[in-house]
Amino acid sequence: MQRDALPFYRVMAYVTGVFLLLLCVAIYLRYGPPDEPGMSAVVSPIHGWLYVVYLVAVGLLVYQRGWRGLHVLLIALAGTVPFASFVAERFVVKKAREGERIR
Repeated sequence: MQRDALPFYRVMAYVTGVFLLLLCVAIYLRYGPPDEPGMSAVVSPIHGWLYVVYLVAVGLLVYQRGWRGLHVLLIALAGTVPFASFVAERFVVKKAREGERIR
């Protein structure tokens, strides 16, 4: 029995999105007036690895659902734009639930 990839994707979308927002704060603290590089040194690699896991989650979901096209690329890139992973998560859940009703 194959497990559904949607819950894994949803968790990774939120976690990646939160760490991207933390990274934005860290970058401001590093290059802005506070000039504090400590947070950036910690958050940057964590977000990088979480983004790799996010891409794996996207790949599993796309493979499992058989999705193709430009929106798949946009979902994968959503982990690089602040707040985009939250919007993409809502889009993916809506699209996945529509696909379940059709079957």
